[in-house]
Amino acid sequence: MKRRHLVRGILAGLLVVATVIGAMELHRRQVEDVEVAIGGPFSMLAHDGTRVTQDDLTGRRSLVFFGFTYCPDICPTTLVQVASWLQAMEGKGDLIDAYFVTVDPERDSPERMAEYVSYFSDRITGLVGTVDELRQMADSYRLYYARIDLEDGNYTMDHTAAIYLMDGDGTFFDAITMTASFDEAVAKLTRLVEDG
Repeated sequence: MKRRHLVRGILAGLLVVATVIGAMELHRRQVEDVEVAIGGPFSMLAHDGTRVTQDDLTGRRSLVFFGFTYCPDICPTTLVQVASWLQAMEGKGDLIDAYFVTVDPERDSPERMAEYVSYFSDRITGLVGTVDELRQMADSYRLYYARIDLEDGNYTMDHTAAIYLMDGDGTFFDAITMTASFDEAVAKLTRLVEDG
């Protein structure tokens, strides 16, 4: 009698485990089938005074990343990295337009962005928008950003640090994260030029 109950208990337990595993597999497949849309309509002012929109990304390859000129470390480091990646690609790098978008329109004017990006590379275009234009682009790129007030009355900005790679159709191709090595980043950019 006890043995029969034990066997039934084990079988019931195995059925529960199989059901959970099946549900997890179904969820995994559903998640993999869903594409996260990154990129879309935007209109921003370039540091040279021209207007840049989503349409300007088509027919070229683009590298889009966000930051601000008062950033103490991550943003300048990223700008140095982007400049070095493009230089390492030699001629292939000429096919990629690099855009540095400020998340701090209150302090970053087009003139300030022009001066700031010039310290790193003439291949990088600074983009500035109004609060509403930034919000629209942030929504299109699934970007997180937030103002963080400091005790001294100043503030800094917290934001997503990924670098978005956009293909010739202006659609999301891949991303470069902060943990990527130099070689990994250049390999992704090379794939963007060759396959995007």
